[in-house]
Amino acid sequence: MAQQNHPYFATSPLPRILAHRGLAGPGVAENTIEAFIRAIEAGATHIESDIQVTKDGVAVLFHDHDLSRVAGVASRIEDVSAAELAQIELNDGGRVPRLEDALLQLPSARFNLDIKSDAAVAPAVEVINRLGVWNRVLVSSFSDGRRRRALAGMTHTVATSAGGSLVLLARVASAFGAKVLLARMLRKVGALQIPRHFGPIRLDTVDFLLHLKSAGVEVHFWTINDPAEMKALVELGASGIVSDRADLAVQTLLP
Repeated sequence: MAQQNHPYFATSPLPRILAHRGLAGPGVAENTIEAFIRAIEAGATHIESDIQVTKDGVAVLFHDHDLSRVAGVASRIEDVSAAELAQIELNDGGRVPRLEDALLQLPSARFNLDIKSDAAVAPAVEVINRLGVWNRVLVSSFSDGRRRRALAGMTHTVATSAGGSLVLLARVASAFGAKVLLARMLRKVGALQIPRHFGPIRLDTVDFLLHLKSAGVEVHFWTINDPAEMKALVELGASGIVSDRADLAVQTLLP
């Protein structure tokens, strides 16, 4: 199955609105069930989140490697058990959810999951396979090696986006007009989820987006919170926007 025909992509509207860590707000912390529900209620088509793993091997949805920023606790996620983590109240309200709980409590939500550590690969794969949610998750990682290991463990095909090294290789191929090579190197991914630039390297050029479209690959830009910028990127050719303000993105981009 070509990635663009995968149910993850085929059953939702364009442009994709990916709620970056849900939709946080007063009393609702990022990457919590409450934030995910707010994003869905606002009209987000996808939930973007992150996978870390606890000391006892439980996959949880959390971005940072430690709890200091969001909970004021000087502990790394990998050093606390799932039971201990469940007792910690986040500064802005809510608690860190298990991946399994989020998938079960939001049975129709599509999740874009960024695996943040090597240790999180196997626990994440186990949950996805056991729950049979291959059609509503996209598995990503900045590390292409980590992403490939996760895909190798899946018992069914899941959607995926390119890691950092593959994005840069694709940009080089595009710059040299090597469209056949570009299509070949991206044949197993459905999307590039990228910033507008890596340092001086622009990723938001018309030519690059046209080449990616010809290769059958979507482009989702992150993290875009300004409505005018959202609209400009979609007009340029972006297939999706990753935003902290999914509510504004929906109002701006969806009819």
